[in-house]
Amino acid sequence: MRTKNGALHAPEISDEALLTRNATAAALTERGYPTSPATLATKATRGGGPPFRRFGPRPLYRWGDALRWAQSRLGPLMRSTSEHALLTENNLPGEAARRRGRPRKQSAAAKEANVTA
Repeated sequence: MRTKNGALHAPEISDEALLTRNATAAALTERGYPTSPATLATKATRGGGPPFRRFGPRPLYRWGDALRWAQSRLGPLMRSTSEHALLTENNLPGEAARRRGRPRKQSAAAKEANVTA
């Protein structure tokens, strides 16, 4: 919602309020955590998203839980992108290694050599 001078102003929502997936995504985006309903749907099936309940077929999210989930996804404060690389390399070696790329696929000849050896 915009104020008279055009500034963005998000209305207050009670932490206990139950919101639909679309309303949750819109409220998170309005608060500065860009989130789409599709992201919430994917996270609901694969895991890693905010907790939700079902009301019949509809997922409902408690606003306080969704906001805490979004806040938990924020990274540390940085002054440059090079700081991110250092933090990733030093603090998350497994994650950093995965980001560097997948192991190369073995050629058919190498696979055959491993099977016969």
